[in-house]
Amino acid sequence: MSLGRFGYSAEEDLELELEYLNPGFPSSSKPAQGAISQESPAEDNPSSSLNYSSYPDVEDDRFEEDHSLLTSQRGTYTMGSKLDAFIKKIEVDNEAGLSSKQLFLLNDDLKPVEPARRKWQWFNFVFFWISDSFNVNTWMIGASTIVGFGLNWWQAWLTVWVGYFIAGCFICMTGRIGAVYHISFPVAARSSFGIWGSLWPVFNRAAMACIWYGVQGWIGGTCVYLMIRSIWNSWDNIPDTIHAPEGSLLNTRDFVSFFLFWFCSLPAIWFPVHQIRHLFTVKSYVVPVAGIAFLVWSLVRAGGIGKIVHQPAKATGSDLAWGVIQGIMSSIANFATLIVNDPDFSRFAKKPSDALWSQLITIPTGFALTSLIGILTTSACAVIYGQEIWNPLDLLKFFLDDGGTGTRVGVFFIATAFALAQLGTNIAANSVSAGTDMTALLPRFINIRRGGYICALVGIAMCPWNLLESTNNFTTYLSAYSVFLSSIAGVLISDYYIVRKGYLQIKDLYSGKSTGPYYYSFGFNWRGYTAYICGILPNIVGFVGAIGKEVPIGATYVYRLNFFAGFIASSSIYWILNHFFPSPACSDSWNEVGEEITEVILAEDNDSTTFYDEEQAQGKKVTPTSEEKGVY
Repeated sequence: MSLGRFGYSAEEDLELELEYLNPGFPSSSKPAQGAISQESPAEDNPSSSLNYSSYPDVEDDRFEEDHSLLTSQRGTYTMGSKLDAFIKKIEVDNEAGLSSKQLFLLNDDLKPVEPARRKWQWFNFVFFWISDSFNVNTWMIGASTIVGFGLNWWQAWLTVWVGYFIAGCFICMTGRIGAVYHISFPVAARSSFGIWGSLWPVFNRAAMACIWYGVQGWIGGTCVYLMIRSIWNSWDNIPDTIHAPEGSLLNTRDFVSFFLFWFCSLPAIWFPVHQIRHLFTVKSYVVPVAGIAFLVWSLVRAGGIGKIVHQPAKATGSDLAWGVIQGIMSSIANFATLIVNDPDFSRFAKKPSDALWSQLITIPTGFALTSLIGILTTSACAVIYGQEIWNPLDLLKFFLDDGGTGTRVGVFFIATAFALAQLGTNIAANSVSAGTDMTALLPRFINIRRGGYICALVGIAMCPWNLLESTNNFTTYLSAYSVFLSSIAGVLISDYYIVRKGYLQIKDLYSGKSTGPYYYSFGFNWRGYTAYICGILPNIVGFVGAIGKEVPIGATYVYRLNFFAGFIASSSIYWILNHFFPSPACSDSWNEVGEEITEVILAEDNDSTTFYDEEQAQGKKVTPTSEEKGVY
């Protein structure tokens, strides 16, 4: 007879295991668990057999019941082990020794960038912004100032210069946080919104990045459509099996083109941020050449530049003034996401100065030149076709309709370059940004790569074709979401430059301890949220008017200044609240200590410390000593 797990007969073995799993279960006298009897097996030793009838209240079928119970418990433990193993398998790489709270606050992608990965020099930022500026959306922003606001070509271009210069200033202000301390936006937001309170602004920014990913992906799909049609003109006539509502941009042909672009973009998400700078370098050479070639082609077909520059503005008086203002605000709104997410890239800067002048000069220059190309080609198509076409890809469709082998070859190469432009822009401005944000939302299981793929899935699910049905829809959605992001930027910039004067305690930004300086009240900074809400309120009524409701004209005027209104209100309120209710861990004088950071050990059970004083927890400002500055 075979022995059981504990070296006894089946009944005795069952009793022993039940007692092991359920302390207090009645048992007979027997050797200690795991001891194997040196006597004969159970059938030769009747005195050792188990007699269930000796127990009161035990039914005759107790053996079967206990066997079922044991089987169930074994299954539960087995399932638990499998679940634990699965969770362990999908966890991302992380530092050893982290507390349970820290598992929801950091992973390797959220930690400060170590010197070995600080590869971005000033020319990498130049290439990055040149490549990012040459995309179809920037082209449409410039051209839409003519179509939507009634400006002539030089008025529209002036608004773009001013708008993108202002956006560049905001970019440099937020980017310095990343360049000095080598942290991303989700981590930087913890100082102003709190350790847990930062999750809402991060979610806001992630949502906007996902929306933009879908929009840029749809535009990229149009590039693919033009590439295919340049080769097979019959692609334009494939049957439509989707049957979308009348007026929708969705049909089988365009959706398949969009899906092809979306699918082919997935491999690019795989590469880490410090390596994709090479993609931007290639794009910065290829795409501007295609854009300039497209401009020259359009001007030649229009009969030269003379007819274009003499087209008068349609708006006059106050309409012209508000058209200029709205053109400026549209340019800034186009950068609303990038303004708050620039630390995601600037943290890879080799030194802080690499992320300053290179961005401040390249952003307005690159985007203004791209917008100029869009403005001039839009004006040119009015001469050629008698209508203003604000989307350059629609203009390429008109070129294809005109026919000719040379035209098809030219459209193919320009469309290919634009597809590369959309790919680079989607990776730089959207998938990396959304991936970084999602890493902060669930750091135990999501890194930048996984977050990028989630962004791609959301981008196809949010039906981007609905946003691009008209100029008004597109600019309305842009302005609407910039309201929320401007309030976030206002709090972030006010906190770093005015309240803290550049001083951050890095390790505490990753600590879930209630005694930490950035934990505030239950992990939320009420000052930051109060300022954030105050930044949104001035634009709420105007936003209602923008979607078609009747509102006072004053609210409409305020909403036309939405980014400035939100930024000024939130930053001012945050500074005032901190003046009367000081935040902890601030400095009396300008004091950036990020250059001291090399490698940060963040586990809370580690002996390494950061400068922190109890006086700061009470709101008093203390200037750290020179020895305390570099301890991380």
